[in-house]
Amino acid sequence: MFGVKCTELIKELKRCDIDGKGFLPNYNDKVLQEVFEEMQDLFDQNKLDVTKMSEETDREELFMAVKMRHYGMVRNHRCVHAYLMARLKYIKSLRWGFGTNIPQDIRKSMSENESKWFDSYNKLLFNYMKNVGDDGIDLCQEQHPPKFRFITVRCLSDYGDLMLSDGTRVSIKKGLQHLLPRRDCEPLIRQGVLQHVLM
Repeated sequence: MFGVKCTELIKELKRCDIDGKGFLPNYNDKVLQEVFEEMQDLFDQNKLDVTKMSEETDREELFMAVKMRHYGMVRNHRCVHAYLMARLKYIKSLRWGFGTNIPQDIRKSMSENESKWFDSYNKLLFNYMKNVGDDGIDLCQEQHPPKFRFITVRCLSDYGDLMLSDGTRVSIKKGLQHLLPRRDCEPLIRQGVLQHVLM
């Protein structure tokens, strides 16, 4: 029965709730290879049947078989494409959420090509941000319009010293609260090191 393996890929994404920003499952190279082999087998069978069609007079049965296998290949192709695009969309969203340094457990779930894609996306984004305006612009900062320039944050974990944009250093230790410029602490809020304290 063809089409079962590619359905596994889609079900895997659904289980991980990748569209709802759940988690990135490990790259399933084994199932992808099985789907590609299935597609090659379907193609080879179709090729044989098409050559038989030129020799036989009763072509209707062969034509229907070729047509069904072709639809199977198209379905497999669409499922693989959906699987790969959903993963890339999730990886792209990680860049905007975590910045250039994504957590190591997520990095391990990525394939080699996905890691290369992420690195080249980082470079393209960095070059673009560097060349906008006189001083460049960080598009990852202040993703929402700020109401206040300074915000109160609570440290959720030990991070060490944080260098602010004005050159001062602030010690980030678990349990401490600071009043900091929003633009300097937003990346750490997204990473879970700091928590915005609403007054």
